[in-house]
Amino acid sequence: MSIKRALIPILACALLLCGCDYIVLPEDLEDSVAAGSGAWTAVATGIAPENGKLRIDITIRNDTGDWSEMHVLPDKPAVFTGGDGQTTNCGTLFVGTGGHRLAPGFQMRGAIAGTRAEPKTQLLYVECEGVEATPGSKLAIDYRYVTGEYNYYYPETNQADARLEIDLDELTPEIDYPIAAEIEGLILEPSAEIVAINDVVLTLTGVERTDSGLEFSWQTANPGEYPAYVHIGNPPVIGDDGILYGYYETPDIVSVPITPAGEKATWTTEVAVPQEVKGLYIMLSVESKKQRLFVNYAVDITDL
Repeated sequence: MSIKRALIPILACALLLCGCDYIVLPEDLEDSVAAGSGAWTAVATGIAPENGKLRIDITIRNDTGDWSEMHVLPDKPAVFTGGDGQTTNCGTLFVGTGGHRLAPGFQMRGAIAGTRAEPKTQLLYVECEGVEATPGSKLAIDYRYVTGEYNYYYPETNQADARLEIDLDELTPEIDYPIAAEIEGLILEPSAEIVAINDVVLTLTGVERTDSGLEFSWQTANPGEYPAYVHIGNPPVIGDDGILYGYYETPDIVSVPITPAGEKATWTTEVAVPQEVKGLYIMLSVESKKQRLFVNYAVDITDL
């Protein structure tokens, strides 16, 4: 499946052909990257009875062709259809990206929920009471998704509603996370320099494993004549277990140091990740072009 978009040749040129030292995004990128023509897809990875209910474990995949956040529609139950055609509403469902935007072609099976003070890992699943997974059974989940850049002032830009249709006869218990479809030019090396708001250059200068997870060291270099801020929030990561780690907060509310004119600034962010999780990628949102508009990048830290 091809889900390359206008952004891909731009980044590929910047990385492979032009020999640039940093990634330059055109001013009209917001217009050139509209809502993806695809949508999210999902598969069932496991089905088993549990405490009188049928539990269906789910993996979701971003096939929109763009960065995207998705979540189930509020107060909208999933619908289980048995092999006999009878339907049952399923009120227990945890399906979504936990507020984060996931890179196109990536797939996941869990996110961080709970509260900032007490976060918890939430696997994606649906529970249906009083049903049995007979041959021909299906599951339908109504959801809402947004694509592209995150604009604090217009968060519903490129929003759409859709439905996941999952054939429960086609279980997929073995999945390679987190990449389902390779997209040329999408993923940046950790040393990539990213041009952010006011032409400030953002660089990831270090990544360290800690007792609780990962610590990222960031640097901004300001070539301008005025001080500047570059907000990136607390970037989440996803690895070979398919869980998107990092409690979601809008990236503009997380404090960052000011970068003085003609100087540099440094700071760190942290994310809790189990030591055994490997093959990690950062899902990075960078304030770019104007205040509270965030462009997304996937950064490769799989060598960690």
